[in-house]
Amino acid sequence: MARDIIHDAVKSALIKDGWTITHDPYPIVYKEVELSVDLAAERAIAAERGNEKIAVEIKSFVGRSPIQDLKTALGQYILYLTFLELVDPMRKLFLAIGEKIYLEFFQQEAIQLIQERYKVSIIVVNLSNQEIVKWINEQNTEP
Repeated sequence: MARDIIHDAVKSALIKDGWTITHDPYPIVYKEVELSVDLAAERAIAAERGNEKIAVEIKSFVGRSPIQDLKTALGQYILYLTFLELVDPMRKLFLAIGEKIYLEFFQQEAIQLIQERYKVSIIVVNLSNQEIVKWINEQNTEP
């Protein structure tokens, strides 16, 4: 499976933010279905709470149409979320995107409706600095 063109920048941003990459990619297996999310990461939090665990699907949105890219990303996100809740319920799923597509596309009211309706949690990454600029956690859980 080919990596997204922003894969390395997102991975670097997560590491800079204190995350340890545990899987690249992260397999999700449920019954006869086998899927792979781009990354999995963990970071230690307060001793009594253990580790935060995330899975991250990375999308560059460089296709001919951001709507087509969103349809693909949303379909993957829903599949991954459904199976992840069953096989690794403590791991939270995020969609990682570049800051430019976030500002130019994800700020549109219609796109925000989709994001909120399907509870898509997002990591916004400044790709040139390889730094996380925003966490949008629609699942209302850590991190």
